[in-house]
Amino acid sequence: MPRNVFRYGAWQDGPDPLAPPYDVRAAVDEMGERVMQGDSLRDALRDLIRRGPRDGRGLENLRDRARRLRKEALRRGNLDGAVTRARQQLDQALAAERDTLSARDDMDARFNEAVLDNLPRSTSQAIAELSEYNWASPEARAIYQQILDGLRQEVVEQRFAGMRNALQNGDFAEVSAMIGDLNQLLEKHARGEDTDDAFREFMEKHGRFFPDDPQNIDELIDSLARQAAAAERLMRSLSPQQREELQSLMDQALGDGPLRGQLNELTDNLQALRPGMNWGRGERMRGGEDLGYGDAAEALGEIGDLDELIDQLGQEHPGATLDDVDVDAVERQLGRSAADDLRRLRELERELRRQGWVERDGDGLTLSPKALRRLGQTALSKIFHDVKGKRGEHDVRDAGAAGDLIGSSRRWEFGDDQPLDVVRTIGNAVRRRAASRGTATLPVRLEPDDFEIAETERRSSAVVALCVDLSYSMFADGRWGPMKQTALALSHLVATKYPQDALQIIGFGKYAMTLSQGELAGTEPTMEKGTNLQHALKLAGRHLRRHPGAEPVVLVVTDGEPTAHLEEDGEATFWWPPTPETVRATVREVDLLTRYGATMNVFMLGEDPGLQRFMDAVARRNGGRVFSPDAAELGRYVIDDYVRARRGRG
Repeated sequence: MPRNVFRYGAWQDGPDPLAPPYDVRAAVDEMGERVMQGDSLRDALRDLIRRGPRDGRGLENLRDRARRLRKEALRRGNLDGAVTRARQQLDQALAAERDTLSARDDMDARFNEAVLDNLPRSTSQAIAELSEYNWASPEARAIYQQILDGLRQEVVEQRFAGMRNALQNGDFAEVSAMIGDLNQLLEKHARGEDTDDAFREFMEKHGRFFPDDPQNIDELIDSLARQAAAAERLMRSLSPQQREELQSLMDQALGDGPLRGQLNELTDNLQALRPGMNWGRGERMRGGEDLGYGDAAEALGEIGDLDELIDQLGQEHPGATLDDVDVDAVERQLGRSAADDLRRLRELERELRRQGWVERDGDGLTLSPKALRRLGQTALSKIFHDVKGKRGEHDVRDAGAAGDLIGSSRRWEFGDDQPLDVVRTIGNAVRRRAASRGTATLPVRLEPDDFEIAETERRSSAVVALCVDLSYSMFADGRWGPMKQTALALSHLVATKYPQDALQIIGFGKYAMTLSQGELAGTEPTMEKGTNLQHALKLAGRHLRRHPGAEPVVLVVTDGEPTAHLEEDGEATFWWPPTPETVRATVREVDLLTRYGATMNVFMLGEDPGLQRFMDAVARRNGGRVFSPDAAELGRYVIDDYVRARRGRG
């Protein structure tokens, strides 16, 4: 009995069909890292799709493959092969004719030899002069006719792939009738008339000539326009002399009947219906093979399709999306695996929206609150991975019914107002009764010693103002990312561990402004000069006063001394080095915060001597502290100081 033998190996035909889909969360983290460094979300998403998430199978990879195929197509051969082939066939015909004439002794033979000797050097002109020539050699006559019939067949076949059988049978009347009906259909469509019924009638009558089976008139026009544009590009790619030769040969091949005019009319109709298609661009092709008319036009058509695909994959025009990329064209030009890669990228983009990681507002795509929470969580885990649930919580025992449950209980004492722990209370009664021999456990009767209360605690609340420097120097010196990461991590910590605290993020450049998580994440660096700490501290004071009774905490992250302040009219004045007016205005806000009871701790980035002198003086005046962390350590310093400060130790 034969045994079945199986072999297993790595999957070779495109992406692994059993591989898991893209990790959308990893994609969000990757975009978040870019956004943190100052890129816009739109740029981050575009680059994610362009490079591909982690594995590099993105649009850029597909575009590189299309470029390589284009270079290979340009080396396929010489475009003037149709003229070269006609010259070779003409030489064969003339040689056969001369052999026949040389065997004759009559005057007509000598005269015909003189005609052949005086033919023009131009192939097309020689063929034109021989149109009325009385061939003595049947072989020569057949070769001459083959020149015209072959070129005519190539021209028509290049436009209509399904015409091969009709052309082989010499039925050019049928070809002419089809093209006439086609021109009438296109003209009707160009006038804006309803052509659905006319299209169906046309396909019922002539559908056998269109093996690609277009389903509507637009698909028909697209297919025909690509072929017509390829023919036009072939003519544009030849030298003027080559173009004249080929055009003359084509005119002779098509003859004086209606076919030549109908093809020209068809080209005009298609060009009017698809003006955006590349009709006039020529290409310089090189190679060892002489390409015939059909092969040359096919090569240029392929190059044109690749050019269009490269443009789609570039996604460089405004409002570009992956839906603009033709999946069928990708599969046709680059193969099944490339089309699968594109579909996966589309799915990733859709999943980012469907799962709520990105959302669209008036300005385009933006990170959703869900994504911001993840970025904050990721930032917190990177910065301060050992932050535990209880760390920094300022607990006050015996907080009464209004306190937070902490999971433990104790025996009830007279005067306790904490909530009753019902489960433990009944459990005490059951166990007490069960310990009494001969006594039923039910019904349960409660006694004073059975009662237990749930312990609670009251956590003190803090009002926090985090002032972050948004001046261009923060971006230029590589501090933009750590600043954003710190602010998002602190925001996430407050939301998850200290929900009773009130955090406000204040960004300041020439002016200061309050920022939500989303606004901070989307903030991009600008070239505007100015470090308006005075305005930031004014906004911080307003935030603190809206929460009386909470522990006031002010944290400042900056890399430069104050160089701007608000005038009485609300306009900001910038000057460097700092003017006495800017210094006085900033110190005035520091004093207001000090009198309110707020301690201001400063995280000073960089080694600017002027900044260090100013902040040291502010610390002495306010009672706060000045830290000089490296940018990489900024988050840990800020979060640790926040935890300490809100416990009243800062």
